[in-house]
Amino acid sequence: MVRANGAVSLRELARVVQTSEVTVRRDVRALEAEGLLDRRHGGAVLPGGFTRESGFPQKSHLATAEKTAIADLAASFVEEGEAVVVGAGTTTQELARRLARVPGLTVVTNSLLVAQALAHANRVEVVMTGGTLRGSNYALVGSGAEQSLQGLRVSRAFLSGSGLTAERGLSTSNMLSASVDRALVQAAAEVVVLADHTKLGTDTMFQTVPTDVITRLVTDEPPAHDERAATELQALADQGVHISVAGPGTGTGPSAGTVHGGEPVTPARRRDVPLPGQRRSLPLGHGQPPAPGTPPGDRLRSATPLGEQPSARVADLAPRRR
Repeated sequence: MVRANGAVSLRELARVVQTSEVTVRRDVRALEAEGLLDRRHGGAVLPGGFTRESGFPQKSHLATAEKTAIADLAASFVEEGEAVVVGAGTTTQELARRLARVPGLTVVTNSLLVAQALAHANRVEVVMTGGTLRGSNYALVGSGAEQSLQGLRVSRAFLSGSGLTAERGLSTSNMLSASVDRALVQAAAEVVVLADHTKLGTDTMFQTVPTDVITRLVTDEPPAHDERAATELQALADQGVHISVAGPGTGTGPSAGTVHGGEPVTPARRRDVPLPGQRRSLPLGHGQPPAPGTPPGDRLRSATPLGEQPSARVADLAPRRR
């Protein structure tokens, strides 16, 4: 199944072989030890980083809780009346579902799934690129898509991909998708990458966004045993990428906050990242500066980054250079 599809979820494996996920997880671990596949959170993929891209059905079942939390946090950075670009992917599709509540928003996308998620949002304008449909991820690619983006300028681009490393930045396994993603980046003043921890440290064939172009990474917290992901996060921060880490849950009740004309929002919980290095508030021009003489710990707590809700905290790993 992994050879045929590029990736498979533990849940699907358990259903096909009619056994428990515990048994499947043990067998997948044994297959990984033999070098036949690589384990990922909630599933398995072909061994090695330079593999062909998985199809949408396989991707949609991997790291679903993490993608939901990442989308919740990323949506809090978008303000009323903005114009943004949203690329193709399962995580960006989750983001689009949350952007449907932002009034006056304009979303430019090459993804049919993103457009579908926003189709019934009567206060959101959706602009589709041209291009040729790529069925595996329901995205428009090719010269038509790239040409339709020429002369476009938006505040932010939200992109996902197959892998993210500090050395090469964001990458994907498909040349046509990579080319369109590069055109999307050219249209944006800031680039926000959405990537769960399973993609950290994974390198694939075609570079889409170099590390020095990425403004922010929105991710989930890696498991305690995942040293590769934690090391990659710190390396990205050292190269100037702001790291925002989403927790697995959402805020509820009155303290969850309201934005966009008083509509209730349940943002993902955010927590400080237990990584070394100096921290500082986000340089995005939002929030009030701390009072002179405020201790460093209070300075972090008093900073109000873009889209910050009163009940949430965000970790910002300050770059050592840019």
